[in-house]
This record gives sequence, structure tokens and C-alpha cells, in this order.
Amino acid sequence: MARQASRIVKSLSSTICFHNPHISPLAPSSSSPYSLLQSRSFAAASSPPPAVFVDKNTRVICQGITGKNGTFHTEQAIEYGTKMVGGVTPKKGGTEHLGLPVFNTVAEAKAETKANASVIYVPPPFAAAAIMEAMEAELDLVVCITEGIPQHDMVFQTTAVGLGQSTCVGIGGDPFNGTNFVDCLKKFLVDPQTEGIILIGEIGGTAEEDAAALIKESGTQKPIVAFIAGLTAPPGRRMGHAGAIVSGGKGTAQDKIKTLKAAGVTVVESPAKIGAAMLDVFKERGLVN
Repeated sequence: MARQASRIVKSLSSTICFHNPHISPLAPSSSSPYSLLQSRSFAAASSPPPAVFVDKNTRVICQGITGKNGTFHTEQAIEYGTKMVGGVTPKKGGTEHLGLPVFNTVAEAKAETKANASVIYVPPPFAAAAIMEAMEAELDLVVCITEGIPQHDMVFQTTAVGLGQSTCVGIGGDPFNGTNFVDCLKKFLVDPQTEGIILIGEIGGTAEEDAAALIKESGTQKPIVAFIAGLTAPPGRRMGHAGAIVSGGKGTAQDKIKTLKAAGVTVVESPAKIGAAMLDVFKERGLVN
């Protein structure tokens, strides 16, 4: 069985990175997607890994290289200095694109080019499969830029640890939305088939605090795990995302985390730990062997 990447980084712009556990956490980067394909690199096996994932020596392939976005960003990456060594587009193996060889599968590309990293530009319905294919090929780093990946494909960690997965509700971060955390929690808390709940929030507003109040008031014994994005957001700065606005000293990640913990919620510092944390809570409460 292929090894699994240990971390998943999901930003508000839907950029996902899967990477080797021996590489340090994702450092702040610019808004440019190929800013991840730069800096210091995976050196030879005998050298320590770089602090920021990649450098001029990292051998990168592009999944979806022959598409519009794959073509554009591969050109940009090459111009930037990234060592692009090939691409993957099913049924186009054996051809060339942008002067690079194209393969049908990631495994073939890795075998022929010695690639150790991949960047993915494929449509939402195929993104999850592309990510899994790169992981199964045991690449050190996988970066997926695709916007709009279906939520069931995004939050698959509970399935990975054997807990299954049923319903995902995407609320969005807009200041005014039709459905909020409280609305959803009221349904999940009384649903007999819902055995655990995952809440993913962000800085700005009071939605998470309102959710914590409901959880505490309900006295539920259902395991609840939460992640709050924006812990490293600079204080006093208005963020670009509609919901990520901290004003009047309210809506900070620290305050939300504190309030959720006080309500009995298990809060993780990385979205990659959601599945494992939920499994741990299930074990602690004797809900699984």
C-alpha cells in the first residue's frame, strides 16, 4: 500500500498541498500558485530537505499539462525557473507539449523523468482522482490548484481512518448567508445517523461562537472536531476574503478556538489532523475499538 501524505493545506482560494511528513509546514507564500514551485529544494537523499518544499533541483510534472490552465502555468513555471520535466494527460502519452514529454499516468511520468513533485490543473470532477494518483505514485509533494472541488472529495479524512462519511454542507464565508452553523448543527445534533460532527470555520464574524453556544447548550455527547482557518492572519489587517474580516476586536481565531474548546469541542491546528483527531475522540469515548 502506498504511503499517505501527512498534511493537507487548504487555503481560502482552494489550493491543496499534499506533502511528505519529513518536510516542514507550509510557509506563507504569495498569491501566485507557482510560488509554491520555487525556493530551496529536495536535495539528494543524503541532504536535509528544504524548508519550503522545492528549489531549482526539484523535478516537477504537471497533471493536465495540455489543458488551457496547465499550459499557461507550466509556461510561467518554466519562465520562473522551476525544473518542469514532463506532464500527464490521459490518452496523450507519447506526445510532446511545450517541449516536454507527455505521459498517460503519473507512475509512467515518474519512472521516465524521476519527478518528485506534481502540480495539478484539472477540472473539479477529476481533481480528487488526480491527487490520489500522484499520492499512489509516492511523489514527495503534490500541489492542486483546482477551484470548486466537490466537498465530498475534499473532506475524505474520516473515510481514510475508517469512520465513513455521510453529509457535507458548504456554508461559505459571506457576511450574509442563507444557512449558518447553528442551522446545520440543529439538524446534525438530533439526527440519529450522525455519530460525529466536523466544523471548519475561519476568522471574522461570530458564526463559530454562536455554534459553540449551541453545542454547549445542547449537552451533546457526539464527538465534534473543529478547525479554524486564519490563525496566522496579521492583526488589524482587513483580509480579502468576504468572511475573513476581523473588526472591533472580535472574530479572531484565538477567540473562536477558546470558545469552541470551552464547549467541549476538539480543535485541531491543521486541517490535516481532522480525521485522526475524530478517530482519537471516538476511541476515547469507546465508540470504536
